Formats: sequence, structure tokens, C-alpha cells
Amino acid sequence: MLRFLCDERQPHGRLTRREWLRVGGLAAALGASARAASAKPQAATQRARSVLLVFTGGGVSQLDTFDMKPEAPEEIRGEFRSLPTSVPGTRLCEHLPRLARLTDRYAIVRSVSHDDVDHGSASYLALTGQFHLRRSSNPPIRPTDFPTYGAILRRIRPSSDFPYTAVHLNGPLLTPREAGPGQYGGFLGRGNEPLVLGDVATGAETMPGLEPQADLPTVRLEARQSLLQSLNRQAAAWQNDRALLERDQLHRRAFEFLDSPRYRQAFDLSREPVSVRERYGPNRSGQAMLLGRRLVEVGVPWVTVFWNHMIRGQDMTPTPEDEYGWDTHNDIFPTMKDHLLPRLDRSLSALLEDLDQRGLLETTLVVCMGEFGRAPRVAMEPGFAGNIPGRKHWAGAYSVLFAGAGVRGGHIVGSSDRIAAYPSTNPYSPCDLAATMFSALGIDAAAHYHDLADRPYAVSPGRAIGELW
Repeated sequence: MLRFLCDERQPHGRLTRREWLRVGGLAAALGASARAASAKPQAATQRARSVLLVFTGGGVSQLDTFDMKPEAPEEIRGEFRSLPTSVPGTRLCEHLPRLARLTDRYAIVRSVSHDDVDHGSASYLALTGQFHLRRSSNPPIRPTDFPTYGAILRRIRPSSDFPYTAVHLNGPLLTPREAGPGQYGGFLGRGNEPLVLGDVATGAETMPGLEPQADLPTVRLEARQSLLQSLNRQAAAWQNDRALLERDQLHRRAFEFLDSPRYRQAFDLSREPVSVRERYGPNRSGQAMLLGRRLVEVGVPWVTVFWNHMIRGQDMTPTPEDEYGWDTHNDIFPTMKDHLLPRLDRSLSALLEDLDQRGLLETTLVVCMGEFGRAPRVAMEPGFAGNIPGRKHWAGAYSVLFAGAGVRGGHIVGSSDRIAAYPSTNPYSPCDLAATMFSALGIDAAAHYHDLADRPYAVSPGRAIGELW
């Protein structure tokens, strides 16, 4: 929902309170309505109240983070050394010291694999659990796309505790210059889309304009809502009009959001101690992670944090550091050492520790993943910025981190071959990752939801990774 908050044309846009009340109608005019939810999903063991997906777009090198190969030749292992962790036998990159101390709190799946090697379609696969019709490409956003995870969840099980079932932070993900598909409602319509927020580090108040104005007493707000209800009754003759139905739904959600101080305050980072904000990092990624924690704390079922809002911003805007993404074709080692790894180590470790200390890790499944990994061989790539070799796109094998919701801490699931090129045991696909996340919420992958034409779709064609628990 509400791509106007932060879309590919206005990535730093903000809405006033009045615009919040109007935006529902604007969005509805552009999309189809959300119909009644589909058949009740099959039973599954619910382990989590919320999923917090940290998406590291661009392709994180498995060889330089969570699946290092210190015995491989230099052109494979790269420049970084491995570091012992809190779990004997498990080693991480030397530039992830905080995460190394927390290894007993998360599991690493080292055998995720697929065959899509371009950012747009691979990110679509990662964020929907479905392959795009145009594999290994950068396709545009289309209304016939499969819906993102949060949209599916809202269709199946809308939140009863928060006006929005899903929220995307630090979005949309640019792949690399425009927002890629897979982040929106797709064929479920805009009424099912997540709330999208952009840069939340620009100020403590991430959603300015939401507080009631001093000259707007409650009676005036109630009068406006009453007027809207009267207009809606006059539109009863068009009750089968999808746009009108969706507009009513979005208006009700906007009023509910604005009328609750609890909901508004969830987005106010100024309520956090300075020490906590500093712990996460004074940047886009760190503050988005902190806001993600605040949202699961108030009961948002699905939060996606786009840890980096661009996959390869360093090629276009080398400063500020927030522009850096994981698409490290060249200059991979200084880019990761000086910019990417320190920020990831700081923000992700802060998130895990904070959730744990607050008792939220038991009810929150945290997943950190990208769309693919990087190639085993270090080499210069022509056509890309940089003077030092890097690694090209590689989807044959990469690593994904899971924590919380009963995940076995310190556990390694699956393995890659001697150069981290392909799985050697227990291969999994992004479809399996999707099934695992929904399964943690108690939704079986074989359950179905229905589109606006009442056609059934399976939640995921994959299977949950039972070895995590």
C-alpha cells in the first residue's frame, strides 16, 4: 500500500497528515480492490509472531562473509582472513567481529542455490518466492507480478493488532536506478501492499505530519469521518466497483492509524535513548533496523528492512556511505572492508542483541539474505567502475542467516563445495526460504490464497527448512 510514501520517483517523499487521509483514494484509483480473504490456511506450527526480513540487495559474497574457504587458492579465498567465533569450528570473516561473538544465537544456511543471475528478476524471486517469467533480466514492475510476502500475508491473515500487516523500511529497493518488481501487491492489488517508508535516519520523527494539529479538535476529525461515511453510503449503488471498495478500505485504515497515539509513536525514533540509536549506527541501514525492532515490538507481523536501498550506489554516488550496495563487481575488498561489513556487523548484531534483551527474539524470526552471492574467482570485470578485481554475480551457492523463533543457534545447515560454487549437501532454493518464513508464522506453504478473480495460488512451491529447528 501507499507507494506514494516513497516511490522510485520520490525516494525521500513525505506526506502530511491531510495527505494521509487523501492517499487512500488516490491509491485506490490506480489499483483493484482487495476482496475477502481466501480459504483458511492449513495448520502449521506457529513459532513466530513476526518475521523481520533484512534484505541485503546486490549479492553478498558468501566467500567473504559466512562461508569462507581459507584453504582455497588465493584467487578464490580473496584477501580476508577468517575469524573464530563463539561456536567452535565455525568461522566468519575477520571484519564481522560482533556477529562472530553472537554465532550461538543464529543459524547459517550455506547451501541456497538457484539459476537467476540478474538483480531485478533475482530480487523478485527472493521477495516473492516465485521465479519471474523473464529470468536473468531487469524487468519492469507490472500489475500481473506475484505479490510480495507482506501482501500475501495480509491476504491470508490481516493483522488484528496494527493497521498494516506489513511494512517495508528504507525502500523501495533500486535495482540499480529504478525500483524493481517483487516489492508490491502485484495481482493482489494495491490494497494489499505493505506500507513503504524511505530514509528513516533523516530525523527522529520518521513520519512527520501525523500528530493532530492544535487547531483540529477531536470533534472536527470525527465530523470529517462522519462526512466520509455519508459519502460512502451514497456510493452504495457502486458496491461492486473495485476502486470504490478499495478506497473505503484504505480510508478506514488511514483513520485507524491516525487516531491511535500508540501506532504513531511506534515510528518515533526520538523515543529511543541516544545510546540505543548509536548502537545501531547513525545511518540509513542502522536506523531502519532499529525501526524494524520497534515495529515488531508493537505487533507488525511482517517487516522488511532493505538494508541498502540501492544495489550498486557506489558506482554512481561514492559518497555518502549509505549509497553503497553489495553489487561489488570490482573493488570488492576495500568496498566491503571499509563500508559494507562494518555497518552490517554493527546494525545486525545490535538488532539481534536488542531483540534478545527485550524477549522479542523468541517470537520474531529474523532472516538476513540477498538475491544471490558472488562468483568464486576474483577477477576484473570490464564495463564496471573500479581498479581492483571483484566478483561477478553468482547464484550457484550463497548463504542466508536465520535467528529467533526457536532457530537452533550455532547451527550450520547445508554446505557448499570447496570453492563455495555449488551446494555439496542439502541444497535449498528461495522458494524454500519463503516456505520457511511462512511456516514460522504458522502458515503451511501448501495453503492457498486467492487473487481478485478468485483464482487459487499456493503460498509457496517450496518446502520449509526443518533442519533449522
